[in-house]
Amino acid sequence: MTATMRDHFYATASELVSADPRIAVVLADIGEGRMPDAERAHAERVINVGIREQLMVGVAAGLAMTGFRPIVHSYAPFVVERPFEMLKLDLGHNDVGAIVVSVGASYDAAANGRTHQTPEDVALLSALPDWRIYVPGHPAEADQLLRAAARTDERVYLRLSDQSNQLARPIVPGRLHLERRGRDATVIATGPLLDATLEATADLDVTVLYMTTARPFDRDTLRASLTGDLVVLVEPYLSGTSSAEVASALSEIPHRIAAIGVPNVEHRRYGTWQEHNAAHGLDARGIRERILRAFLRDA
Repeated sequence: MTATMRDHFYATASELVSADPRIAVVLADIGEGRMPDAERAHAERVINVGIREQLMVGVAAGLAMTGFRPIVHSYAPFVVERPFEMLKLDLGHNDVGAIVVSVGASYDAAANGRTHQTPEDVALLSALPDWRIYVPGHPAEADQLLRAAARTDERVYLRLSDQSNQLARPIVPGRLHLERRGRDATVIATGPLLDATLEATADLDVTVLYMTTARPFDRDTLRASLTGDLVVLVEPYLSGTSSAEVASALSEIPHRIAAIGVPNVEHRRYGTWQEHNAAHGLDARGIRERILRAFLRDA
């Protein structure tokens, strides 16, 4: 069985705790027992506060104030939405850092209902200043980005998902990766949607940029790689989350944006992430249809 991003996270976090006395992990029940060696050997730095997500972030902020590098972990709605005020105040207002690592993505755990669906997480954290937001598309990339975050004191959000691309790319944290050059348009594929985007555009003459760092947005690479006046933004969370970033980067260049993502509607469906992708047009077929419609508006 292939190791998932979540599997890699627990293994790497356990290794980091053992190797670096600054690293601490704060949990709110989710993930408890998944790092048994680190939990036994470093119980003072692998802390489970119980089902108290606000406290989880508050404890992490306190650890950061005393010189630790805390990693906070839970499902996305419990680590972003529920303790949002603590992310804003305990971390942001006090200007201390932590690595916030989520699982569940937009709807990986949709079978558990709306409480476990969080397509709005990146938009929420984008509203706070000075957050670095990572959206890996492969377990090896998640591992690389976690290690990069552990070497800094920044406020970092690492968004893990069940969906994964088949191959890892040679990404550089903070930069867009040039996957393919074309002439007619520029497509920005985010994290685990790269494979579906490449399938959708296989016969189209478009540039494909791969985004694993959503914030800060890499304006320089977009400007240097831009082809055509159409920019298609493919994101696995709320549609248009990065549209303002693209518009700002290209403010002096004529362009159009076609934003593909999860619609901002009330989500009352269960099912798998594959079914949700198909329903929201985030599989290869849906992405292709949206891109072709955008091209037709040029005709």
